[in-house]
Amino acid sequence: MALPIRKDSSEEVVFDPFAELNRLRHQLQAFFDRTAPFSSFFSEDDQLPLADLEETDDAFLLEVEVPGVRKEDIHVEVAGRRLIVSGERKERERKGVVRRRARAVGTLRYEVVLPGEINEEGVTATLEDGVLTIRAPKAEQERSRTIPVT
Repeated sequence: MALPIRKDSSEEVVFDPFAELNRLRHQLQAFFDRTAPFSSFFSEDDQLPLADLEETDDAFLLEVEVPGVRKEDIHVEVAGRRLIVSGERKERERKGVVRRRARAVGTLRYEVVLPGEINEEGVTATLEDGVLTIRAPKAEQERSRTIPVT
């Protein structure tokens, strides 16, 4: 829906809030592509799930919210320091008429470059209560250790 804005009585300018949101989305994408170790924040087809990245002494923990997604529909990939989570939230079969729709369906994708090297063989993923938890253990040379002073 476009809202008209009048500059004067003879000229009408149309303000489209959705076009403004799309412009802002492209500006944010360009910003994150240049400044942050994240990619695929905003894709035309993919939904961006909410996620937290935590660093402990021995691992990186990524928690991704994926409510309504079955574990069979989630894919986790590791490529060097990059973790890629993709999946699909499928439409369920309905018997009645949908009167209101607020929940999203379709593909989702989250990609992050971890701030340190990891042991790719030790990466694990678990799904519980709609939260996907990925544990990526740090590589031995990345782990910090305390050196006693003598």
